[in-house]
Amino acid sequence: MLTPVEKLTPLTPLSPKEEPKVKDASQKESVFGTVFRSAIDNVKETDAEYKESQYLLATGQLDNPAATMIAASKSQAAVNLLIQLREKAMSAYSELTRMNL
Repeated sequence: MLTPVEKLTPLTPLSPKEEPKVKDASQKESVFGTVFRSAIDNVKETDAEYKESQYLLATGQLDNPAATMIAASKSQAAVNLLIQLREKAMSAYSELTRMNL
């Protein structure tokens, strides 16, 4: 049930050669958008894992009931991270709008 920890990747490419080629500039997603997209995907994945664990526990197919609590904790941590990212982004935006040019 538990997935192994994946290798961390840098947010920005290490060299210009590693950057993917995009034909249109509007199609290129910023680092900011990539971070939010990955946080949202992480919330979706952990929530699906938690729901599956609940279903397996309710139907008696789960051997380890602690896996449900672990999945619940992972899901809650992912949601809290997304909320904190949103709060920081909103704080930065309000700071920029209050800045005098």
